[in-house]
Amino acid sequence: MGEVLSQESLRLRIRSLHEDRKKVVFTNGCFDLLHVGHIRYLKAARELGDCLVVAINSDNSVRALKGDERPIIPEGQRAEVLAALSFVDYVIIFEELDPSRLISLLQPDVLVKGGDWAPGQIAGKEQVEASGGRVLSLPLVEGVGTSAIISSIVNRYAKSSRNSSKDPKKS
Repeated sequence: MGEVLSQESLRLRIRSLHEDRKKVVFTNGCFDLLHVGHIRYLKAARELGDCLVVAINSDNSVRALKGDERPIIPEGQRAEVLAALSFVDYVIIFEELDPSRLISLLQPDVLVKGGDWAPGQIAGKEQVEASGGRVLSLPLVEGVGTSAIISSIVNRYAKSSRNSSKDPKKS
């Protein structure tokens, strides 16, 4: 089971891992509604090293990136759920829209993002490669995504609401 850590605590842990010649993998994202795409992605990321760090956007940065209706799940709960996964070692919440500063501070060996990101677009790429690390895009699970799940829920409940208002037995 992983831990949710502060920036300084995580920096010290990673420094210790590097001293022990362990390979640190870093990824980041909103991870708003955890789904099978996230699970497969995080498992694949963990297989690339000895330790997986998941940096999640704060509630404020999710709103700035995704709009006022997001996040659905508050940052503390998102962090706790991710830390409970056996293949996630550390979780950190970051405020910025872009994790480059955090990546520079932590200096991971491998930086990964989902396949919807071309390697040249991945924030932190330059910092990781400059220190001899690798930057990879991992494949996505087709047809699975947080926005699609939210749309599906909204559509289903909108239909259900319209149907129940027409049914005299439910009035």
